[in-house]
Amino acid sequence: MTTLNQDFLVPGASGAPKRGALSKVAALLGSGTVRLLLVLIAVLWLVPVFGLMVSSLRGEADNATAGWWQVFEVPAQLTLSSYHELVSNATVMHSLLNTVYISVPATVLVIGIGSLAAYALAWLRFPGQDWLMVTVVGLLVVPIQVALVPISALYGALGIFGTIAGVVLFHVAFGLPFAVFLLRNFFAGIPADLLEAARMDGAREWRIFWKVVLPIGKPAIASLAIFQFLWVWNDLLVSLVFADSSSQPITVALQSQLRAFGTNIDVLATGSFVSMIVPLVVFFAFQRYFVQGVLAGSTK
Repeated sequence: MTTLNQDFLVPGASGAPKRGALSKVAALLGSGTVRLLLVLIAVLWLVPVFGLMVSSLRGEADNATAGWWQVFEVPAQLTLSSYHELVSNATVMHSLLNTVYISVPATVLVIGIGSLAAYALAWLRFPGQDWLMVTVVGLLVVPIQVALVPISALYGALGIFGTIAGVVLFHVAFGLPFAVFLLRNFFAGIPADLLEAARMDGAREWRIFWKVVLPIGKPAIASLAIFQFLWVWNDLLVSLVFADSSSQPITVALQSQLRAFGTNIDVLATGSFVSMIVPLVVFFAFQRYFVQGVLAGSTK
């Protein structure tokens, strides 16, 4: 038996198999030194975030006279007065609501339309399907800047320039190519036998999409939701162009406050921290699905 096994051994392959380059890199990244280095990088990255949080909890006079690190010597500087003033600031609160009105519809519409289009491109057969997919891939490389002037003229003709609807439609238009590309690749990895079994049971395409594809594609959809929401929430360029004073989001409102940076740093720090906390909450709420979506492609 031993001789038979040796006959099937590859020459020069005695002993343990040689590790490839990826295995060596994975082993290196799992070492204690690299982990310690990553922890240090994470701590350094969090220092500005911690400083912003501390600045938001200090008064205007304290922020103007000394740096945020002085709070370690005088903890009594910490106060919630800046947050009370932020809540009573009608401009900032209105812009924060506008950010919600823009981000939520832009995310929901991209997920809904993108998932339907991705399912059609992955599992339905129709003329021009391949060319349509090529068009979607080509739209991924189109920069936003090239569309600002023509879309502005179109919005002016339609009467939606300076409205929340105009900002939402722009984000949806530029978010769909990535959504279709991401979801189509994920949906195409679903076993065909599973869909055929559903068709044999009498399920139509809409029911297959709703009952089979969407539950399986939940990790990819959650990843897309996180990406899209973060892009729209943190957007400044599109809102500067297409939003007016009544529809401006929090990013534009904070940018306008920078003109008087020395006198309203308490408003800037508090508003910036609140604007940063919301995306973090969304990310950690969908973190489990996000990790599953990232790892899904590596396990297929």
